[in-house]
Amino acid sequence: MSLVGCHILSIDHFSRQDLEELLMTAKLLEPVAQRKVRCNVLDGSVMANLFFEASTRTRMSFHTAFARLGGSVVDTTGFTFSSISKGESLSDTARVIAGYADVIVMRHPDQGSVAEFASKINVPVINAGDGIGEHPSQALLDYYTINNEFERLKKNIDGMTIAMVGDLKNGRTIHSLAKLLSLFDNIHFRFIAPETLRAPAELLELLRSRGHDVQEFDDIANGLPGTDIIYATRIQRERIKDGELMEGYSEKFRINAAAVARYATPETIIMHPLPRDSRAGAFDLSTDLDNHPQLAIFRQADNGVTVRMAIFAMVLNVHRGIESFFSPHRGFRPDRYGQGDADFYQLK
Repeated sequence: MSLVGCHILSIDHFSRQDLEELLMTAKLLEPVAQRKVRCNVLDGSVMANLFFEASTRTRMSFHTAFARLGGSVVDTTGFTFSSISKGESLSDTARVIAGYADVIVMRHPDQGSVAEFASKINVPVINAGDGIGEHPSQALLDYYTINNEFERLKKNIDGMTIAMVGDLKNGRTIHSLAKLLSLFDNIHFRFIAPETLRAPAELLELLRSRGHDVQEFDDIANGLPGTDIIYATRIQRERIKDGELMEGYSEKFRINAAAVARYATPETIIMHPLPRDSRAGAFDLSTDLDNHPQLAIFRQADNGVTVRMAIFAMVLNVHRGIESFFSPHRGFRPDRYGQGDADFYQLK
């Protein structure tokens, strides 16, 4: 389907053809994201960035993407600084903000809230995360990252094996990415988590109904061998209710250099949606992998700007012929954008 003027609320809205078109649009926009050229195709357009939940990467990535296309951005963050703290309904907020902006990006802690907001207005709304629900733009940039990594390794997404590790119950990035990958053929899903943090049963049922191999494991020793992708995610402590225990989550779920050396292959790509919890006892993706050439987490984060530019271009119907709006970049531009994984630039 065409994405022109559409709300982007769930990966359910996308077909495989949509993914291919988004991939091609993002490829065209890579020079803009890399600051090789400028683009003013959205000059005069305004994006409203409404974040009612903490965010660094997603909020700034959406802001940067719109600005690099020549648009302007208005921001609000948290409930304290919005009229919702004064009792204003989500419906009233939606109607008012729709009068200011050409597109709205929204994050909210309650599942379904972004869809409720979008139902009140005709201005396109992009879901930047709704509680434990979905995070469609993260899944799209994850797809773009996997595609780029597999092109380098001469692999195909069809038939691949992916291990998803961590908080699979509350991790909305897992939910969206699994749905997206289910559009491909013969995917082997390995979900690795303790009983208390298992992936939702309805998600597993959906994947199986689409003909994919789905297995669950309670440790990485059995779940990691032979995987093409390791997708780690942090424990969503902010979503775990008071008194609810993370029973069983321990060092045996941690992805570190020793685990990768023992269970992964030299071509296994390591991903994480970020932020990762580097505190002691968090058992999140270890920093001892930071110089590993197959660690893709910073390439993944960089791809967020490229993919979100493509989303804006397609939703606002400026993606066709967008190169005609390119012009030379002016000013200083570093040769590399420092994320600490410069090894990537030497990979063949």
